[in-house]
Amino acid sequence: MGRLQRLLPLEGERTCLPRRRPGWTWGGKAVPVFVFMALGLTLSSPATAQDVSLQSQCWKPQDLAANPDDRLIRKLDGEPDTKPVKRQLMSFVPVAPQLGGSIRRVKIRDGRKLIALTFDLCEAMGQITGYDGAIIDTLRQNQVKATFFAGGKWMLDHGERSQQLMTDPLFEIGNHSWSHANMRKLGRDRALREIRNTQAAYEQTREDLSQKQCAKPVDETLSQVPARIGLYRFPYGACNADAIAEVAEQGLLAIQWDVAMADPVLMQTGDRIVKAVLSKVRPGSIIIGHANGRGVHTNDALPVLIAELRKRGFEFVTVSELLAAGDPEISQECYDEKPGDLDRYDTPKDQMQADHPRMVKAPDATGPVFKNQVVRAPDAAPQDRPKPVSHKVRAVKADKQAEDPFWPASLKTK
Repeated sequence: MGRLQRLLPLEGERTCLPRRRPGWTWGGKAVPVFVFMALGLTLSSPATAQDVSLQSQCWKPQDLAANPDDRLIRKLDGEPDTKPVKRQLMSFVPVAPQLGGSIRRVKIRDGRKLIALTFDLCEAMGQITGYDGAIIDTLRQNQVKATFFAGGKWMLDHGERSQQLMTDPLFEIGNHSWSHANMRKLGRDRALREIRNTQAAYEQTREDLSQKQCAKPVDETLSQVPARIGLYRFPYGACNADAIAEVAEQGLLAIQWDVAMADPVLMQTGDRIVKAVLSKVRPGSIIIGHANGRGVHTNDALPVLIAELRKRGFEFVTVSELLAAGDPEISQECYDEKPGDLDRYDTPKDQMQADHPRMVKAPDATGPVFKNQVVRAPDAAPQDRPKPVSHKVRAVKADKQAEDPFWPASLKTK
């Protein structure tokens, strides 16, 4: 692919940026600065005192801190789902053809070891997923930048937390569709609603923030919060040519990943997450995890990962900053490790299992507890760890295991 490069604005070019603010090129061709502004990308986002003051003006440290109850995932038993907001969207320009596709990673041009941590905040119909505040606390305590791909429904159901994320100079927010519907299986009208309803949810949440009394004394700093989202992640990581085209037409860059924590896997552990990430990460990697209560032991692994990756010389940046630092590696297919490995989500059964995994009540668990998962306190000695909370693993019928996309093959009944 071409290279994204900085340059001075072209003579006569109209931009919304101050004079002498750098523009950008792609493959030697000029790309107007307003294109990137319309995408909502923060191409350089150093933390400033004003950035911090907006968040601190509206929330005390205890308000920002994790609340274990926020992590719970609730099924809507007969209750109505949150409805999309109706509003005029911010103006945008479609993505340039050379940027259309699924961005898996970035080839860093100057040799720096930059990587982007990303976390999905998805929420399907018929449920309200969680907010894993422990993950956010860890990122803040370690001053680690990250990008959160949030569903529109999730943002409206977690309005206060969404505002806290969008006002934090460490973080940026991307679009993860309205209700986590598989874009490969949707018609054009439904697909556009999934995208645009999420854009509207973000813009409404930002507007609600601007109307808060706490934001009035620092109103000018609201400009540090992007007016629109410029990044998108496909639900289930699944796409096709039509879905890629629709996302690009809506002025969004499609962001995949090349390193997965695999934290929704039922039997995942913190040690396995650490090993999986460290074995695959390289400069320019985009790492995916989950912060909506679906991640199993994600925060157990995160402090270890942060320390080890920094020890190896890696620097954490947002996805937008990663894109600005090199050449995106773009595919016309969406996959995890190899083409076709996410096609299983084309079936409603696998989608249902991913969005509504079997769960049991386990208030002492460190991760979301699913049927057949062994629950243990984080510091429990082996002899103190409880027995499985539900049916024994070997008692589960093979046909039920086969239906479960997250069930490790090594544990399937012979």
